[in-house]
Amino acid sequence: MSQSTAPTATAPAAGEGDELDVRAIPKPRRHPLIFARFGSLAVGESFVLVNSHDPKHLHQEFERDHPGTYDWTYQPTGDRQLYRIRITRRVATDLPRVVADTNALHAQADADAGGAVWRLEPAARQLDANVIRLRPDGQIEAHLGPDLDVLLHVLAGSGQIVTATDPIRVQIGSVVWLPRRSQRAILAGPDGLTYLSVHPRRPGLSIASPATDTAATSTVGDVGVDGHADELVGRA
Repeated sequence: MSQSTAPTATAPAAGEGDELDVRAIPKPRRHPLIFARFGSLAVGESFVLVNSHDPKHLHQEFERDHPGTYDWTYQPTGDRQLYRIRITRRVATDLPRVVADTNALHAQADADAGGAVWRLEPAARQLDANVIRLRPDGQIEAHLGPDLDVLLHVLAGSGQIVTATDPIRVQIGSVVWLPRRSQRAILAGPDGLTYLSVHPRRPGLSIASPATDTAATSTVGDVGVDGHADELVGRA
């Protein structure tokens, strides 16, 4: 976990050139600006964030997206409406880490629940990954996939991937490649079907109907009615 240090008299003083004062910046622009500044740092470099409140939500985002890569040090100000935090880059890139335990996800899942039960969250990721559960005998109707490849790994249950020709039976351990733009439907067996879906991240992609080839309304990150997620969070 990244270091977070309370205000101390020995905290390093900041020069004017390394300050980022966000007090006058509109709130929707603050976090992107701060993360862009952090992204521009070399290892060992830092800047001092100046704010009118303790940015706890920002700290949570740092811990979610960049754990272990930064130091977060409060500097004393003597003013409850003035916060100064020195943010230092510790390593050049984000660190490998465990992001989920699929055994635990399956064990904790409601047998009658469906939809996305987990998704990869770091904002700067280059992959989208989701764990999708279909209810017993549930299905995702036939559709054309987006213009990218998708890999599925069956974690629990069984079912079929219905292709443009013959259905493919899948069970725990099956790894299925879904080529871009291929037609498929997913049918869960009597014990349901849970799978991990992984594909390159391309925000804003949509799904096309095999009959009309027109884009469906679901896009990246959406989960449809009754837990029927699209390709990019489960409609795979």
